[in-house]
Amino acid sequence: MMVDLRDRHLWISVVTGLLLGGLGVLLTVWGNPENSGICVSCFMENVAGAIGLHNNSRLQYLRPELIGFVLGAMGSAAAFREFRSRGGSAPLPRLVSGIFLMVGCAVFIGCPIKLFLRLGAGDLTALAGVVGLVAGVWFGLRGLMRGVELEPAAPERGGSGLLVPAFFLLLLSFLLVRPGFVAFSARGSATQHAAWFVSLAVGLLLGALAQRSRFCITGSVRDAFLFGLRSNAPLGIVAFLIATVVVAAASGRFHAGFDGQPGAHGDAVWSFLGMALVGWISVLIGGCPFRQLIKAGEGDADAGLVVVGMLIGAALVQAWGIAATAAGVPVAGKVAVLAGFVYLSANGLLLRARSSDAA
Repeated sequence: MMVDLRDRHLWISVVTGLLLGGLGVLLTVWGNPENSGICVSCFMENVAGAIGLHNNSRLQYLRPELIGFVLGAMGSAAAFREFRSRGGSAPLPRLVSGIFLMVGCAVFIGCPIKLFLRLGAGDLTALAGVVGLVAGVWFGLRGLMRGVELEPAAPERGGSGLLVPAFFLLLLSFLLVRPGFVAFSARGSATQHAAWFVSLAVGLLLGALAQRSRFCITGSVRDAFLFGLRSNAPLGIVAFLIATVVVAAASGRFHAGFDGQPGAHGDAVWSFLGMALVGWISVLIGGCPFRQLIKAGEGDADAGLVVVGMLIGAALVQAWGIAATAAGVPVAGKVAVLAGFVYLSANGLLLRARSSDAA
């Protein structure tokens, strides 16, 4: 593998991976749930509960990390003159895709970032999820090769790209003021959190770095398939894993094994399928859940619609009993994942037919 050490983008990606892994573990030291220092899907469920979209009293907290990701990306994009309002591509499929992203994550119990945080902390049940994620990306790429893709975002007039950052700025004000209509859990995993200003600072830093590096878990896997040894993209994930293992071991949070892992279940088949759904969707929409937040912060209204879908999905997986627990995957979760694959298959047929007609 030829690595160009003069490539500034490569070093930003490696630094982003190192900090994402290291800070992801340190956030658990500072108060976040174990193996869930950073988890976009888990945090989305907390936010959905806090603003009244589901009634699970154990999952209600405005996670500052998510706010930081979006606002940090916006600040970085504005500073480097890369903030541009754009969008208009397949809005409803993107919204629905965001919902099914959360379904896959909820059945696995975690987003792709948490997947690798769990693995780096010794959780061997995450291996099934890794294989599933890679398989999902592969299926997504097969679809792209057959013309199954959404149209790229186009420049838009007005301030549509500001709407999602404005929403997260509103959430920040709610976190600081704590109005009566916003709920905060008194028990459960949502009460486990680092100090809000620490979490916000971490989110802002990682959001800015991810905007510069274009760091994306599924994007790195996709590029490894496309370019093989010519791609430097996987180095960010390698750095992420190395930092996670080192910091987890140094802080006493590395526990290798299958049994008794926090925030996990032992159903390998559904861990595989849940992450396969996430990988496949991520290729279709152009990035994992974390990347969607970063793109929304850059002014991408299409990614903003995915984020809105993710928030709706985060509410539904709790309200409809879809989310898995340590006890396993409920029937509703299994049905929802299968429905996600049906959605992708139907979407693929329609998009391919449209591509053929256009040709």
